[in-house]
Amino acid sequence: MNKIYNPKRQDWKDVLMRPTQTVADIEGLVNTIFEKVKLGGDTILKNYTQQFDKVNLDNLLVSQDEIKEAKSLVSEDLKAAIQLAKSNIEVFHTAQKTGRVEVETTTGVSCWQEKRPIQKVGLYIPGGTAPLFSTILMLAVPATIAGCSEIVLCSPPDKEGKLNPAILYTANLCGVTKIVKVGGIQAIAGMTFGTETIPQVYKIFGPGNQYVTVAKQIATKHGVAIDMPAGPSELLVVADDSANAAFVASDLLSQAEHGVDSQVILVSTSKEMINAVEKEVAVQLEDLPRKEIARQAIANSKLIYVESDKEAVDLINEYGPEHYIVCVENEDFYIDNTQNAGSVFIGNYTPESAGDYASGTNHTLPTNGYAKQYSGVNLDSFLKSMTFQKISEEGILAIGNAIELMAEAEGLKAHKNAVTLRLNSLKK
Repeated sequence: MNKIYNPKRQDWKDVLMRPTQTVADIEGLVNTIFEKVKLGGDTILKNYTQQFDKVNLDNLLVSQDEIKEAKSLVSEDLKAAIQLAKSNIEVFHTAQKTGRVEVETTTGVSCWQEKRPIQKVGLYIPGGTAPLFSTILMLAVPATIAGCSEIVLCSPPDKEGKLNPAILYTANLCGVTKIVKVGGIQAIAGMTFGTETIPQVYKIFGPGNQYVTVAKQIATKHGVAIDMPAGPSELLVVADDSANAAFVASDLLSQAEHGVDSQVILVSTSKEMINAVEKEVAVQLEDLPRKEIARQAIANSKLIYVESDKEAVDLINEYGPEHYIVCVENEDFYIDNTQNAGSVFIGNYTPESAGDYASGTNHTLPTNGYAKQYSGVNLDSFLKSMTFQKISEEGILAIGNAIELMAEAEGLKAHKNAVTLRLNSLKK
């Protein structure tokens, strides 16, 4: 890991740079695939699946027989763990429900807001080296609670043309209505335009690599909403001498093993802690099955020493981490002053892994600094707020003249007339 001591503020942007490509680097490829999928549908999806996933598929849709088989292949212990996580996620996201908000702004003018589900949503679930069935829980559970009527899931198949049994089991458990064996840019294109197998959706959710992230951003140009630009995973830990170096190292490695383009950062006011964590990372790394992936991610990662808590908080807010662990004695100072983070984990016994799986919070979070303006996925991500109003005769008399004056000042005569006609009808 790269050690950096007392970086100057003017250098923070360079110090905190992510190891990601820009949209411009990938956009050309995305546009090419989008156009082909739009015109060619399932045939193009199958061609790309053969090219990228090295498997020829006659049918992209997962059958009920495959789901039934998957259920028998998942151990009872894992099923119980998934059920526990599902229960906690349901509790937390159900608690986010809000009722109708209604107010009479002026006598005779009633305004209210209600939330309605997004009818068709698409979930992208990464497969490959790490089949993220936990992400299905994080997306399908709140989608179901919200009342989405169509929940489409896309995930890349393995070389045998199958999806991981845990993905199929969890998807079926959580109410997914259609499961499709397709991944990458082509999956996002399929959900954007619709094909013979994949329904066109209104909003796409889910993390992915840099190609999937850019594909989601391009999807917005074609009238499809996305949850957020969620790209390669990242974690920042702030720790002082009250932290456990072994715990901190394990947290850094838990994100580093996601992918070679992941980034992990330790910020500390203690040089001793930085040195201890560096040693622990080296030791723990050797025991990881995915150590080569983690090793490459570690090469993009930083150990940053700063002299004060204030400087540490400023640095963290500049970075805007996806995952943010606070292991310091003065934790209230950090929590109260943190403005930019996707999800915050507090104390020595709150690993980021808890949020990834079973504590109940959502793990689909903004990366690449987007925590400065985006929220992580929550129940409202699957809902639309709609406003309503009803005005009585007394109400239009109360606000009508103001509307007329404002419309006339903007030069919108028809707007004014719509009110004037009503006011005149009440004078007769």
